[in-house]
Amino acid sequence: MSIQVFGTPVSRGVAIGRAVLVASSRVDVAHYFVAAERVEQEIGRLRQARDIVSAELTALKRDLPQDAPAELSALLDVHQMLLHDETMTSATRQWIVERHYNAEWALSAQLEVLARQFDEMDDEYLRERKADVEQLAERLLRCLARSKPGHSPSAEPDVMRMRDFGGEDPLVLVANDVAPADMIQFKRSVFTGFVTDVGGRTSHTAIVARSLDIPAVVGAREASRLIRQDDWLVIDGDAGVVIVNPSPIVLEEYRFRQRQSELERARLNRLRHTPAVTLDGQPVELLANIEMPGDSAGALEAGAVGVGLFRSEFLFMNRGGDLPGEDEQFQAYRDAVVSMQGLPVTIRTVDIGADKPLDRMSLQELRHEHALNPALGLRAIRWSLAEPDMFRQQLRAILRASAFGKVRILVPMVAHVGEIRMTLEALERARQQLDDAGCAHGEVEIGAMIEVPAAALMIGRFLDHFDFVSIGTNDLIQYTLAIDRSDDAVSHLFDPWHPAVLRLIADTIAKANARGKGVSVCGEMAGDAAFTDLLLAMGLRSFSMHPARIASIKQRVLRADTRRLAAAVEAVLSAEDPALEAARLFSGGLAH
Repeated sequence: MSIQVFGTPVSRGVAIGRAVLVASSRVDVAHYFVAAERVEQEIGRLRQARDIVSAELTALKRDLPQDAPAELSALLDVHQMLLHDETMTSATRQWIVERHYNAEWALSAQLEVLARQFDEMDDEYLRERKADVEQLAERLLRCLARSKPGHSPSAEPDVMRMRDFGGEDPLVLVANDVAPADMIQFKRSVFTGFVTDVGGRTSHTAIVARSLDIPAVVGAREASRLIRQDDWLVIDGDAGVVIVNPSPIVLEEYRFRQRQSELERARLNRLRHTPAVTLDGQPVELLANIEMPGDSAGALEAGAVGVGLFRSEFLFMNRGGDLPGEDEQFQAYRDAVVSMQGLPVTIRTVDIGADKPLDRMSLQELRHEHALNPALGLRAIRWSLAEPDMFRQQLRAILRASAFGKVRILVPMVAHVGEIRMTLEALERARQQLDDAGCAHGEVEIGAMIEVPAAALMIGRFLDHFDFVSIGTNDLIQYTLAIDRSDDAVSHLFDPWHPAVLRLIADTIAKANARGKGVSVCGEMAGDAAFTDLLLAMGLRSFSMHPARIASIKQRVLRADTRRLAAAVEAVLSAEDPALEAARLFSGGLAH
C-alpha cells in the first residue's frame, strides 16, 4: 500500500530508489560499504563476534549462584537460542553479501527487521521478546566494535560505487539523522536521495544534500519507522514529500520529472568553462568548497577557479581519536594544491565542535563532551588556541604545502582582537620552526571567517590584521538570530532573509571593498541562486560553494547587470520583507 510522509524540502529534484535504513541504536554503529574482496572478512568478523558472545553467555550461565532465580537461567537460554537462530544469522549475512554492508550495519539492519516483526505480533509475551533481541544485538555490536578493522572506510573510494553491489536499483538513505562524519563516507556513495526524521533546512544533512544537488527531505518525523528496508521510495525534494511504494502511474509521472531535471542539468553543465562575467563586464570569481583532497578533481570539472574553502576538520574525523600528524596533513594539503594546477586554495584551520565533533574518544580527551551548548563552547579557533602544539602542527603543514602553489589560510570563528594576535603569533612561530629545520614553505595570505556578529561589527579593526575575509553565512545567521540551527524546535526561525543578517553581510562587503581587501561568501547563501542577485548588488564578486552549485550560480551571474542591481539594494535592505522585495525588484527585470 502506498503512503505519503511529509517533511521539510531542503534540496530540490526527484529521487527514486529502494530504501536503505540506517537504524538508530543505543550503541554507536559505523555505517560503510565494503569492497567485494572484503565480504568474507566481514562475515568472519560477524561469526567471530557470535562465537565470543556465545562463550560469554555460557560462562554467565555456568557462574550463576545456586540461589539465582530460574528466570535468569532461562533468559540466558533464550539469548543463546536467538544468537544461533537462522533468522538472525543467515539474514544478517545476506545484508553483507548482497548489499556490501559492514558487519555492524548488517546487524543493525536485521535488528530493525526483527523489531518490526515482534511489534506486529498479537501475543504480548512474544512482543516483549523484542527487548531480548535488542539486548543480544547490542552485545554483538560491542563485540564487533572491539574487532573494527584498522583502516578508515573513507579511504577506500571504490567501495562507494554502484557496480560493487551487483544490483541496478538506485538507493535512497533513510535515517533518524546522519552525522557529519558519516556524510564523509556517504557523499561519494550510491545514494540518490536522503530522508531523515529530524533536521531543518540548515541541518548538516540538508547542507550536504543541497550542495551535492541530491533531492532530500528532512524532519519527516516517522519516516524511519514507517519505511521498511527495500521499500520503493520517491523523494519529491520540491514539495517535501516522500511517497512509499508508489503506484505505477505515480512512479511514471515522477520518472518524467526526473528526466526533465537531468536535461536541465546537462544544459547548465555546458556553461562550466564559460567565464563568469556579468552583462556590464564585471568578472565574478566562482570558487569551490571541498572537504578532502580528492574533491579537487570535481572542483576543476565544475569550472571552479580555485578552492575558496577547504574544510580541514574532515581530516580529523572518523579516526577513533587519533589526530592526524603534521606529515599526514601536509600530504593532504599538498595533494589538493597540486591538483588545482596553480589555482588558489584556501585552507580553513580545523573547525571542530558544535555539529562537527570529533568521535567519542577525542571528545573525552578534550574534556568538552558534556558541554551544555557546543555551538557556544570550545570550538574552531578557540579549540586550536587551546591546543597550541596541534595548532602549530597544522600551520606548519599548511605552510609546507604553500611551496607547491598559491595557498591562503582562513581562521574560523574569530571574535576577539586577542585571538587574532595569538593566531598571528602561532603562524610566525610555525614559520620560524620551518626555517630552523630547513623546510621549504611559501608566502600565504591569512584571512578571517566572519561568522560571529562581533566580527562583522568590528570588520574595520579585523581588516587591519587580515588580508581577506570570508563570510560564513550559516553560523552568522545562527548567532545573529540566537537560533541553534540543529534544533528542530527552532530551526524554522533560521532566516537568511532577516534584515539584521543582510545588513551585517552588506556592511562587511562594503567595508572590505573600500579597503581593497578580498571578501567572499562561503556559506549556504553563496550556492543559493535566490541570493545571487542580491549579493552582486551588495558588491560581492567572489562566491565559494559546492562544485555542484557552480553552474546554476554562473547562469545567474551571466544574466546580471550589477549597475542596475546596485541601484535597488538599499530598497531590499530597508524592506520589512526583504525576500518579497528582492523577488519584486530583481525578478522584475533589474537583473537583465
